[in-house]
Amino acid sequence: MSTTLRPARTPARTAAPAPAPAPAPGPGRRARYALVVAGLAVALAAAALASLALGSVRVPPGQVLDALTGRAAPSPYRTIVLDVRLPRVLLGIVVGAGLAVVGAVLQALVRNRLADPFLLGISSGASAGAVLVLVAGVGGGVTTTLALPAGAFGGALLALVLVYGLARRGGTMTGARLVLAGVAVSYILSALATLLLVVAGRPEQFQEALYWSLGGLGSARWDTLALPAAVLAAGVGVLLTLARPLDLLLTGEEGATVLGLDTARFRAAVFVLASLVTAVMVAASGAVGFVGLMAPHAARLAVGAPHRRLLPVAALGGALALVLADLGARTVAAPQDIPVGVLTALTGGPFLLWLMRRRPAGAPL
Repeated sequence: MSTTLRPARTPARTAAPAPAPAPAPGPGRRARYALVVAGLAVALAAAALASLALGSVRVPPGQVLDALTGRAAPSPYRTIVLDVRLPRVLLGIVVGAGLAVVGAVLQALVRNRLADPFLLGISSGASAGAVLVLVAGVGGGVTTTLALPAGAFGGALLALVLVYGLARRGGTMTGARLVLAGVAVSYILSALATLLLVVAGRPEQFQEALYWSLGGLGSARWDTLALPAAVLAAGVGVLLTLARPLDLLLTGEEGATVLGLDTARFRAAVFVLASLVTAVMVAASGAVGFVGLMAPHAARLAVGAPHRRLLPVAALGGALALVLADLGARTVAAPQDIPVGVLTALTGGPFLLWLMRRRPAGAPL
């Protein structure tokens, strides 16, 4: 019996299949997302109520609820809750949400997980611009409502342009250069702000300069809430409409360009928007660091990277983080009020070190 040897059939070469589009969120994923949002909202409400009740003067929970519902008669407790603590809590929610959203967007724009308004020098630039307005002596309500945010915006935009230009050398940008450029520009602008105060011969304004450099919510008033809240609502609304282009940037420069995104123009426009939001937040609270670094990372772990889901969760997480930090700032050394930026730095610094240690060996920052 003879055996005929036949050549093995080789499979025909076919083109590599195109990557399948990301599957639409299934019921399980949608339920998880809704659960995360609901959990953060409940935690934020609980933190806000605790912040209204606790401090150098403790307000009974019943008095807090009566004041919020309008059933409380005029009393010191009612004044503390409605006129002192409630504006401070609401400002913490707005600023925390704004910094977290800006941090998430900056991390997508520069494709670097260490990016945030503080580390990139944007907050320091905004602080320097605000100090310049203070030294120039623009007074009255104009300083609060127009000149201070305008000066902060100019400083933030200048810092962003300097950092991006220094980091993007030869058409490429590395994480190490980005962080180093941000730190250098931040120190330069902080020193410039101090120099302005010294040359102006107004030592009484050093206290205000310290406020801008360390951050705090102690100056919150009802008339200072409108502008940050409006800018936050408008900024988040615009960024949600840009969720798909932000997702495209995560595929890389070439991939986003092939898919039809003008990356240079898009980055420039979103950088300006991020600088505006940061400037208004810094004008209201000073330079609060690391909220824009920690909240987006926690949000990605919870709901993933797509920005349509990421931005609302990051906003809630940033608001919760800053309200809790401010509660700690008012209670840890009561009646002394610690700058809230000190507490965010004490938690954000170790978080940054953890991020750097967690990266794979040899991988870029």
